[in-house]
Amino acid sequence: MNKYPFGSSNNPNKASYYAYQRGNSDFDLESGSVRKSRKPKTLFAKMLGTRLHHLFKIHPILVLIVLVSFGITVLIFLSSIYESQFRSAVAYKKNDLDNDVYPFANLRNLVMVAGHSVYTSSNCGKMDKEESWFLESYQKHPGQAATFLSHIEEGVEAAGKDEEALLLFSGGETRKEAGPRSEAQSYWAVAESKGWFGKDDVRSRALTEEHARDSFENLLFSVCRFRELTGSYPHNITVVSYDFKEERFAHLHRSAMGFPESRFRYVGTPASLESKEGALKGEAMVRAQFQEDPYGCVGSLWRKKLKRDPFHRTIPYPNGCPEIRGLFRYCGSAPFPGSLPWESSGSIL
Repeated sequence: MNKYPFGSSNNPNKASYYAYQRGNSDFDLESGSVRKSRKPKTLFAKMLGTRLHHLFKIHPILVLIVLVSFGITVLIFLSSIYESQFRSAVAYKKNDLDNDVYPFANLRNLVMVAGHSVYTSSNCGKMDKEESWFLESYQKHPGQAATFLSHIEEGVEAAGKDEEALLLFSGGETRKEAGPRSEAQSYWAVAESKGWFGKDDVRSRALTEEHARDSFENLLFSVCRFRELTGSYPHNITVVSYDFKEERFAHLHRSAMGFPESRFRYVGTPASLESKEGALKGEAMVRAQFQEDPYGCVGSLWRKKLKRDPFHRTIPYPNGCPEIRGLFRYCGSAPFPGSLPWESSGSIL
């Protein structure tokens, strides 16, 4: 009698027997041996491969186009997902910076000084001289430079009377012959050399908007710049420019932006005596153009903007003021039909 029980691992003359399959192998009852299992072939995959191979032989170009189109579609889909996730991450990080994002979050009113020329002199002692500024033919009159200084002074004084006001000098690099210098930086530099007329507190909240190419953009871009710096839109707006441009700013541009008249103030200074007659005629013509084209997006007003961008500067707006993106894109003779944040409280809705 065999003293080793059946299947015992202690019997050296018997092969071990396992009742269950181990690993990836099968036990063959007839031969008593273990054989490796084979991965079953997927019938659907085999049929699909055969069909594709057959179609490729008949219509190779068509199949290639379909495959390429499918690949491009997948790439576009994946890139859109990545972009949305990236923007969300950037927005989250920006919001996480808290007060550092908006260095002037405590300010609620805007004082905007519209630029009219570029200061080209290397000597800050000749600010009131016409040769120190780049002047167009219609600007070459005695006393013209003094009018620019009066705008700067009026803007500083207006901001000095309001501790909650942000002062912005507005105007881009509009003259090729003047070089890559902006009107806004010219005004800021002049004010700096003047010591801000004795108002040191104004200097700390005086900045620039350096992309505007006409009067409408002076106002629109400055409102967006205000949003970038404060995190909200201005509750009150004060515009400083020539007195003969009041109708254009206070009515045409303000109405085009839908800003409340009760919260809009205009400070006008006179033109030089020699240029007043020509300035009034030119203003009547420009005002008529803005009446037909309030947003300056077609015809002569649009062509004038292109000429005033000789260095092809990329305009960053409305990235800093996404709530009014539609206003930036709008072009029409009728008022902008969309809602605007300042229609109620002047802050972000």
